[in-house]
Amino acid sequence: MSTAAVADTRPYHHGDLRRALVDAAIRILEREGPSALSLRAVAREAGVSPAAPYHHFKDKGELLEAVAHVGWEALGDGMAAVQGKVPDLSSLMTEIGVAYVRFSQDHPALYRVMYDTARDKDSLPEGMQDKEDGAYCLVRNTFRDAAGPDVADVDIELATIAAWCAAHGLAEMSGFAQFNPLKEAFGGDAGFLRAVLSHLGMFQAKHGKAD
Repeated sequence: MSTAAVADTRPYHHGDLRRALVDAAIRILEREGPSALSLRAVAREAGVSPAAPYHHFKDKGELLEAVAHVGWEALGDGMAAVQGKVPDLSSLMTEIGVAYVRFSQDHPALYRVMYDTARDKDSLPEGMQDKEDGAYCLVRNTFRDAAGPDVADVDIELATIAAWCAAHGLAEMSGFAQFNPLKEAFGGDAGFLRAVLSHLGMFQAKHGKAD
């Protein structure tokens, strides 16, 4: 998913100024990094007066919260896009994980802001956990569909957390040079990601059969 798919690249002329400012912030973030982001820089990028952002955001922190919200929505859209493109639920879970990691690779600065703004909150970002088409719900519902009605909700929740943490860890480590030989062996980055994610739980499954 390109930056243009997350943020509108057109300068602001009329309409939703708040979203135009957020889009401008995302473009600066992806192009120059968090240190270049300020309300004045966002106003300049959006083509509005320096005072305009203060009608919607009291400070940079509020702007970053809005940027992160757009990022979570875009992540959910990217993960949902793989539905209907794979033959079974097991493959779907792998492809959802691949979509997650690829998003983090395509938008590293935005991805970092998403987690930086969420880290000290009492709950997951708004809409992520209770919105049916949100990223977290997508993973949880896929586990529920695969597990069937007899599996307890707490086990589905724990499985969702485990899968999310695994994908996040892979996102953090996928660029390590030590994995380059494996990437070559599996035909590139996407093949390597699929290979790693498809091995989640395999030893637990073998242990269960042995019992």
